[in-house]
Amino acid sequence: MGFTEKTLQCSDCGISFAFTAEEQEFYAAKGYTNEPKRCPACREARRSQHNDSGGYGAYRPMRQMYPAVCAQCGKECEVPFEPREGRPVYCRECYRTLRLNSQ
Repeated sequence: MGFTEKTLQCSDCGISFAFTAEEQEFYAAKGYTNEPKRCPACREARRSQHNDSGGYGAYRPMRQMYPAVCAQCGKECEVPFEPREGRPVYCRECYRTLRLNSQ
């Protein structure tokens, strides 16, 4: 099936942009049935906005990290959970060593 270049209008900024034959072929190969609604610049802006905010399933928001002191080596580190008194916290290297030795 031959594709020909189309001119589309961006739903965000209103400018006209080319939907090339190569892009149409790519969309068809991926099984996409809808044409793009946004120009490449608006698509990129939207993608980076979602990456920054952790949107779109594949991208995760930044984890909250908590300061801690490793119970083994005494090095300051950050962990992805809130340390509790009376429970040891290990830096990445010490945790890895302990985990390997316990297997």
